[in-house]
Amino acid sequence: MSLQPLVVLEAELTRGEEMDKAELIKVTGSFFAIMNPFVNLPLFLSLTSGYSVSEQRVLAGKVFVYSAISIVVVLLGGSAIISFLGITIDDFRVAGALVLGHIAWSMLNGESVASHQGSKHEQQNLEGLKQLAFFPLTFPIIVGPGTLATLIIYGGGANSWVGQLEVLAVIGAILLLVFTVFFFAADIGKVLSNSLRAIMTRLMGMALLAIAVDMLVAGLRALLPGLAS
Repeated sequence: MSLQPLVVLEAELTRGEEMDKAELIKVTGSFFAIMNPFVNLPLFLSLTSGYSVSEQRVLAGKVFVYSAISIVVVLLGGSAIISFLGITIDDFRVAGALVLGHIAWSMLNGESVASHQGSKHEQQNLEGLKQLAFFPLTFPIIVGPGTLATLIIYGGGANSWVGQLEVLAVIGAILLLVFTVFFFAADIGKVLSNSLRAIMTRLMGMALLAIAVDMLVAGLRALLPGLAS
């Protein structure tokens, strides 16, 4: 009996595992670039400049809870919502790529993004710790259009519930990092220099732009099969 079919099957399984790992790395990079707490730390500090350290830490906990609830809701119902609206995952992939590209380009140029951080007018009308925790810290800074688009694309594109759990685990780990950085914001802010923040922002912007291009190409190939030939 020839061993060649077994060798081919083993190679295919190995390639499948590698593709899954590569996709998981891409998912992690996407969410980390968008939700990066070190990039968002200066904004957190500026919005909470009038609060005590204990109030900042309470706020960090509220942001974590609100973000987790929002992400679970979108992960479970996002695909159903866009299907109800007659939008396919590939349609959303192209739209999401454009949103991510806009955010990434602004990060590369050191500019703020109203869709990601809220407009100046919206930020000036904040009242109370609870309101600040949801807007703009949870939405749109942590769970903004870029995060939502990426969540629906990767969560809806997962082939099984195991894939969705993997996406959820990645986001959960990043949310824990967000909570930790915001919880110790006063201490970390003293160490993180403006130069380091600027460098990190631009590096994350470049990574996010590359991911957005990959999303755009994948979406266009699915919508326009002739491009793949």
